[in-house]
Amino acid sequence: MIGIIDYGLGNLFSLQSSIKEIGEEAVVTRDPEEIRRADRLILPGVGAFRDAAALLAKDGLGDLVKQEAAGGKPLLGICLGMQLLFDKGFEYGEYDGLGLIPGEIRDIRERIPEGLKVPHIGWNGLQIRDRKNPLFDGVNDGDCVYFVHSYSAVTPKENVLATTEYGGVLTAAAARGNVMGCQFHPEKSGTVGLRILRNFAEKGRIR
Repeated sequence: MIGIIDYGLGNLFSLQSSIKEIGEEAVVTRDPEEIRRADRLILPGVGAFRDAAALLAKDGLGDLVKQEAAGGKPLLGICLGMQLLFDKGFEYGEYDGLGLIPGEIRDIRERIPEGLKVPHIGWNGLQIRDRKNPLFDGVNDGDCVYFVHSYSAVTPKENVLATTEYGGVLTAAAARGNVMGCQFHPEKSGTVGLRILRNFAEKGRIR
């Protein structure tokens, strides 16, 4: 069973529907016992890093996520949920993340030419950087997924699973051990997104 963590931000039920579409059981929850019982966890999110970090800190939910990840449970962050996996975010100030993947969340305008629209919204192709990682089994270079973001991860090369081009190279997915993140929305990315969710559900621990 996959636990979708409900901390107050995210497209929870569209994500739950996508997981059911691939034949997996999913529950939307913030209950600590349900989170502990889940075989895998997804941390979704839309909005600002500052607000999400504060909501995760409330009632110790962020600490629980870290404990479950430290125990080896597969964890997938999506969009803002991916950003929260990193050490720090710099949206409306400087705020601590969960520290599960090394790196920082920075404004994409630091790495793209002036004049490109921000936020970056739409379908963009993936370049897979780590073919040993089963999260992208069956996904090809150039396959398109759906992005909505103004910030993205700056992380060491060894943590980058995939990148995308938007006037410059941006991190599209990253991982450290059993903790993974997609900057794009797999639940809005058609058959490619469903394949990624299925890989997460079936293949478990990475590296």
